[in-house]
Amino acid sequence: MPETTTPTTPEVTATQTATPPVAPPKPPAPKQNGRKGHAKKIRNRILGVITLALVIVGGYFLFQFLTAQDEIDSQLFPGAATIGTIESRAQGNGMARAKETAAITLSQGGTVQKVFVQSGDIVTVGQPLYTISSPEAEEVADLAKQKLADLSADLTDLIEKRNNLTIRAPFSGKLVEVSDLNVDDKLAEGSAVATLANDKQLKLSLYFSYAYENDIHVGQTVSVSIPTVMNTYDGTVDEINKVSYISPEGAVHFEVVIMFENPGTLTAEMDASAFITADDDTFIFPYENSKLEYSEVREITCEVAGPILSENLLRYGNVKAGDALVTLGSDTIDTDIRAKQTEVDAAAETYTESQKALGNFNAVAPIDGRITSASPLLVEGGEIKAGETVIVISNTTNMLVDITVDDRNISFVKPNMTVELSDWNGNTFMGIVSAIDTGNAESNNGMTSYPVSLSVENASGALMDGAWLDYSFVASQSNDCVLVPMQSVRYVSDENGETNSVIFIKSDVKPENIVELDIPPVGPGETPTYPSQEDGYYPVPVTTGLSDNYNVEITSGLVGGEELFISYIVENSWG
Repeated sequence: MPETTTPTTPEVTATQTATPPVAPPKPPAPKQNGRKGHAKKIRNRILGVITLALVIVGGYFLFQFLTAQDEIDSQLFPGAATIGTIESRAQGNGMARAKETAAITLSQGGTVQKVFVQSGDIVTVGQPLYTISSPEAEEVADLAKQKLADLSADLTDLIEKRNNLTIRAPFSGKLVEVSDLNVDDKLAEGSAVATLANDKQLKLSLYFSYAYENDIHVGQTVSVSIPTVMNTYDGTVDEINKVSYISPEGAVHFEVVIMFENPGTLTAEMDASAFITADDDTFIFPYENSKLEYSEVREITCEVAGPILSENLLRYGNVKAGDALVTLGSDTIDTDIRAKQTEVDAAAETYTESQKALGNFNAVAPIDGRITSASPLLVEGGEIKAGETVIVISNTTNMLVDITVDDRNISFVKPNMTVELSDWNGNTFMGIVSAIDTGNAESNNGMTSYPVSLSVENASGALMDGAWLDYSFVASQSNDCVLVPMQSVRYVSDENGETNSVIFIKSDVKPENIVELDIPPVGPGETPTYPSQEDGYYPVPVTTGLSDNYNVEITSGLVGGEELFISYIVENSWG
């Protein structure tokens, strides 16, 4: 407890010593005019002597008043070490802001058609706000869409060209013709590489009389006869073409295409025939024999130009669908694709922005909240300019408070911990730690400050956007610890010159761990600094811990219950 001084009204009695009057000099005898100046000088000297005497007497009494000693009445003020709980709190301030804010700004000018809300209204996500007509915005969106489509088509072509650098077999079969190609040869676009035939299936085209038109149908089983191998194979009617093939005898025939699996010993150009069994079990024969064909024959060409890196072409070689036949190189295709992809990405972003901008002309609320600002031109018929913010919506139901915590206390801040908040008007709020931004810490004057965000429920709306708040949270706490008044802890130097924390405790016997101090004697008129052993008080060393505005934790040196010296209460009286 700090020393207090209770002044008393001094009674001062001043003794004044009378000065005997000085007899006036006799008037000089009249003299001649030459002696008048001499008489005036004598009178002035006498007045000077009188004045000097008065100054000396007054100075004496003033000295006696100023050098008088105070009469001091000092009373020792004791305290006690108690057992309790103490907290160390971190404090600071920060600013509140809406957790969500959405501003709708127009990219192009337009004319207001309808308005559904006004400033101050509470809106929900998806609620219509207004409609504004803007041909300019629609044109911008259409151009962005077309540009994206064109660039995407170009990119697709480039990717296809890159894929076509490897020429692959389009189906399984046999290479019946191959070009004479070598590594490092440069192929021009459209150059023939090979001819691939599907020899896994064979095709036979025969002509039958229209007399059997109703007896033959697609999917019907056919017996195919190959004279050279003297064997028959099962086939199927694949196509019926109602052509008019006229034989030399004048009969009209239609075409029947038959497909069957190649056992591996047949090839194109072999003579073959077939017969079909009618529903009445009679045989239907074609007008004449024909020759076998491969089911598919395709000339393979390169789609892009480039040097040959590798080739795998063997005449009559069997290949599977997807096998690489020729691989070409390109010095620019990958670079072209990357460049085109960059253009496509930029066009896609522009298109997305144009669609978002277009949506702002028929806006709906993007968030729940209150309309905190609306353009004065947001009325039917109003002309809104490009770049103008039409509406601002703030969700103040949930607020954020941005604070900074220094490096002494940041270790105590944990996610989801509570922080007490108060504004200048005494309103209190509870903040929850939602983010600790250690990446944006700032150092100044040897101390580092860390941004921390607090989430605050604000259903009542009492916390305003931009409000300045004080924060406080418990940095550390000790329970069931020894507590003493802050004034009782003294910091003194021992005989070795080291600083010690000591407390003067009252004891009937001298403690063994007393700190030997050189306590100067108290002279007349002086206030005591420390109690003496004659008063029963001894300085013992202590170790301090947490502290608040009033108390200090003693972690060692006291056990609780000790009587302590806190300070002196001093009353002064003036004499």
